[in-house]
Amino acid sequence: MENKDFAIFILTHGRADNVVTYNTLISSGYTGKIYIIIDNEDKTYQKYYDNFGKENVIMFDKLEVSKTFDEADNFNDRRAIVYARNACFDIAKKLGIKYFMQLDDDYSVFLFRINQYGTIPKGHFKIKTMLDSVINSLLKFYISSNADSIAMAQGGDFIGGEGNSFYNYQLRRKCMNTFICSTDRPFQFVGRINEDVNTYTRIASTGKLFLTTPLVSILQKETQSNDGGMTDIYLDNGTYIKSFYSVIFSPSSVRIGLMGNKNMRMHHKIKWNNAVPKIIEEKYKK
Repeated sequence: MENKDFAIFILTHGRADNVVTYNTLISSGYTGKIYIIIDNEDKTYQKYYDNFGKENVIMFDKLEVSKTFDEADNFNDRRAIVYARNACFDIAKKLGIKYFMQLDDDYSVFLFRINQYGTIPKGHFKIKTMLDSVINSLLKFYISSNADSIAMAQGGDFIGGEGNSFYNYQLRRKCMNTFICSTDRPFQFVGRINEDVNTYTRIASTGKLFLTTPLVSILQKETQSNDGGMTDIYLDNGTYIKSFYSVIFSPSSVRIGLMGNKNMRMHHKIKWNNAVPKIIEEKYKK
């Protein structure tokens, strides 16, 4: 890694023996700093220390973090990743790190979505040795931009193939999973569940900028298929309640709809024309 003021944070809970992302990072050519972020309500914390070394595992106080942002409910159920997401900014400051990338713990592969000619093919290519270079490029773009956070795409963004709208844009106004952040550009994730969508719609409506590049992506296990993490809370509540948190925060731009082909499920749908401001620079004034 070119930038020594950068680290990757893997956010995890109850999966000390199954932090898939850690091995995927190493096998894909990442050589920078990695920290495992856990909470003080994780009963398997000792196993994390044993597996990764206590110096590489950072524990935060989940209850204290819960008091710092709007959870959007009164359930007192903290089986969610949003607490770790918000804790990362203070953790980075304490570690003396300016830039960090938040990753979930279940990524099986990192992928190129462009080929050697700079065009987007129908397929994709596994990143085998060049993840340092990819992250260096993303970080350079993030630093030079005024974005509050940027992210890689997800496998689901490309459903539909070449005609999918994701192929027609260099950047999209969303941000999920692989958040690149800076302690100089702090923001708060909101809502106990669906915190990524809640955040990139609600606070983006106030002028914050969140972006996803379609040029690289990650693949992860399907929601509700992997023990530990947030699987239990998704099984308990279902995707309707999950998606409805985003409606609570942004009722003018988010609604609930059906997603899928044959096996339909409830999912959020965003009307971007209502979601974010579109401000033209003064130099274009006639």
